Amino acid sequence: MIEKLCTIPNSLAKLKKPPAQLYAIGNQTFLEKRKISIVGTRRPSQYTKEKTRELAEKFSSLCIVVVSGAAMGVDAVSHHGAFPNTIAVMANSLDIAYPAVNKKLIQAMQKEALVLSEYEVTMRATKYTFVIRNSIVVALGEVLIITEADENSGTMRSAEIAIEMGKKIYVLAQRVGESLGTQKLLREGHAEIITNIDDFIAKFGKITEEELGELVFFKSTPTLAESLEKFGDKIYELELEGKITIKNLKVSLS
Repeated sequence: MIEKLCTIPNSLAKLKKPPAQLYAIGNQTFLEKRKISIVGTRRPSQYTKEKTRELAEKFSSLCIVVVSGAAMGVDAVSHHGAFPNTIAVMANSLDIAYPAVNKKLIQAMQKEALVLSEYEVTMRATKYTFVIRNSIVVALGEVLIITEADENSGTMRSAEIAIEMGKKIYVLAQRVGESLGTQKLLREGHAEIITNIDDFIAKFGKITEEELGELVFFKSTPTLAESLEKFGDKIYELELEGKITIKNLKVSLS
């Protein structure tokens, strides 16, 4: 069911043209959580796909929501990796699943994550609405991560928006001659490089005690598989720290 947000997130007020309204399908509490924006090319290399997914998964394990634009390529990989801790911002109205290749992903996010749009029903994507979509994606996140981009691409417009807003930009380390857009951002001093994902993720903290309590979600002792799906390898770190106990493939607070 499409709902109109009662209030526009404060982070969007910093845009030159903040959206007059936003429509949503899904869990609107995600807007209250920490958020990171990840964007990039629609045709990522295998290396970029793997590292983008790793980044998204590890942010999700910290209960940090990953924001992207539901496009093919890096966007889709980011949503899949972070699922369900993810927000998709659409360049069209929420009654339209675009691009069609991501229809199942978009529908899944409408049920278990959050999908946003500035547009009333029947509005199709245009060149202009993609730019607006990109600005909202950038504005929602604490920082912008670009995992791969061509030099003349829509993703580089997202970088320009982040620079205008004074947001930090991070890019993946790439081989010489590849991802010329992110290489340019580094060369011009507009971005910082990610060379070690674990070290980078560590900058954003650890699971808080409140979030740790979420391990007991929906039932008193979730299965190990359920906990791993929600928090990833952090489960084993918490076990070593003595904060949780794994017994008979069940997880409980220690």
